[in-house]
Amino acid sequence: MNSDVILTCAVTGAGDTTGRSPHVPVTPQQIADASIEAAKAGASIVHVHVRDPETGKGSRDPELFRETVERIRESDTDVVINLTAGMGGDWVPDADNPAMPGPGTDMIGPEDRLRHVELCKPEICSLDCGTLNFGNGDEIYISTPPTLRAMAAMVKEWGVKPEMEVFDLGHIRFATQMVSEGLIADQPLFQICLGIPWGADHTVDTLKVMKDQLPSNAIWGGFGISRMQMAMAAASVAMGGNIRVGLEDNLYLSRGVLATNAQLVERAVQLVNLMGGRVVSPQEARNKLNLLGCDK
Repeated sequence: MNSDVILTCAVTGAGDTTGRSPHVPVTPQQIADASIEAAKAGASIVHVHVRDPETGKGSRDPELFRETVERIRESDTDVVINLTAGMGGDWVPDADNPAMPGPGTDMIGPEDRLRHVELCKPEICSLDCGTLNFGNGDEIYISTPPTLRAMAAMVKEWGVKPEMEVFDLGHIRFATQMVSEGLIADQPLFQICLGIPWGADHTVDTLKVMKDQLPSNAIWGGFGISRMQMAMAAASVAMGGNIRVGLEDNLYLSRGVLATNAQLVERAVQLVNLMGGRVVSPQEARNKLNLLGCDK
């Protein structure tokens, strides 16, 4: 059981969700406001993607990240900022010639994947630790060992802590290898991501198996998507981990009732309290994670 829980709110993501809920933030102002509201509701950390303000689609434009981060930092609300570094690894084979990229492909190198992290210097950035069949179409998310090693070395140099997102057991195996190679500073930070097609399923058994494969000194959290969001939060706390909620992973507060990020955070705080724990403040999260990056 974890009595002092770090709660992350993933406020928007990059998925095709803007047409499914009016609460999914799109513009830098909306994403910053959602982050601030989540922090005021009790979130220790906000996990931030950005979107194209015109189309609502996920973006990796460094200037959109810069504006969003500046708006959060200039507010009077403290929160740890965790920027995604998962954009730029999408491969969709061409229907006529699978050896070539088709529509939807967005492949870039390690430096470009981290351009916004270098610009904004958040305290944390995500590091997706492996390749994955993503959804039921032809899309593959590609994150190779040389790319990951290069990204880990860069964020270590900048003093940004990598949150190693793992979607399957092989991802944990490689992330642990990077730890053993000295590419990850201090205690490694893992996020166990469950229910994403076609990674590991969002079940208690799966969470237990993956948690048991982490390095003994790891700090970790786990989350499930959609209707399993709160169930996996409860399981993570019970197993000694931290939690993540938010509209990136789930749009609903209950069946048929669309949620805001702040409402999901409030529900998660209530859940932790009912289990006999508490959600830590942003500064307590910094202390627990030994963060080296810049403050708010």
